[in-house]
Amino acid sequence: MIARTLHCCISCGEMMTLILTSLTILAVLLGPILVKPIERNVELFFLLIGVLTACVMRQFDATLVRAALTEPLSFTVAVLVFGATFRLLRDYLDQVLRRVIRLLDPRILCFCLAIVLGFLAAFITPVVSALVFVEAVSLLRCERWAEIAATVFACFAIGFGAGLTPLGMPGIAVVLRSLHADFWYLTHLLGPFVVVGVPLAAVPILFLPFASSEPLDTAEAKDSWRIVLLIRPGKVYVFIAGLVALSGGLRPVVDAYIHRLPEGLLFWMNTLSAVVNNSTLAAVEISPSLSMNQQRAAFLGLLISGGALVTGNIPNIVAASRLGITSREWAKIGLGTGVLLLILCFAVLRSMAFFQ
Repeated sequence: MIARTLHCCISCGEMMTLILTSLTILAVLLGPILVKPIERNVELFFLLIGVLTACVMRQFDATLVRAALTEPLSFTVAVLVFGATFRLLRDYLDQVLRRVIRLLDPRILCFCLAIVLGFLAAFITPVVSALVFVEAVSLLRCERWAEIAATVFACFAIGFGAGLTPLGMPGIAVVLRSLHADFWYLTHLLGPFVVVGVPLAAVPILFLPFASSEPLDTAEAKDSWRIVLLIRPGKVYVFIAGLVALSGGLRPVVDAYIHRLPEGLLFWMNTLSAVVNNSTLAAVEISPSLSMNQQRAAFLGLLISGGALVTGNIPNIVAASRLGITSREWAKIGLGTGVLLLILCFAVLRSMAFFQ
């Protein structure tokens, strides 16, 4: 009788945990899109909901606080240093871009840049790749819709390419240590998908209307040093800290259920990467208990879905912050693109499983 009662209590406890997890996911998914004040203060929203989730799930401890304080540092420094560098070199870059555009159509330029930066993201970090692309596209002075679309497609490519090495996503080094894997493990696991995925994600850029909204010789207003040195890096730091807290809070649910899932379901479940940053989600769910097929499906679901919303990827956050892209504007392009890429990738995964 006591055993039966205890079993019921555990089941009720698990049910409550799953309900809270579902509500949290709905809040972070719909909040920035549907609620204007959240959209305008998305960084603080994620920090608040991350801390609350960690507290409710009883995961708020010194280890989590230390991770939330330290993990954003490298990316924040990258945003600060490269933002300041581009601010100083703005006039020179303007001149270089004018020369390049005389030789290349802007669409070809952005397409090639997205592919090159996509593959380089695995080595120079996706934050740097995203910063280089948005600085280049902002210099083109094209219409806003084309600028947003090109940035979203480029961030899909950069997110794909980041999956080749642990340098591409923060926290993945921890995952590889738990798997006892070397630096090139992700290349062997995901290489063919990434090689195809990066140019595939960038292809829509070739069909965008890149008519300049103003003459290229027109000087563009420069961001103030206050924005470059304080506001933009500060927003990135707060956002990533919130994502770390959120992922840490969701860890018990992930640890308890993920390894039981078949690879197909794991692939689609990881569309949550559009909401919870893909690197931190990978850090809490991928473990030695998963087979290589499960790991591959999990990583690919994360990499693709990460481009669908601003919240899914650190490059998205950086790019959206630099160009002033709202969550709603990003979602209009990112969601449809993400669904299409997910369907194509899933079809390939299923065909691989069929021929094994």
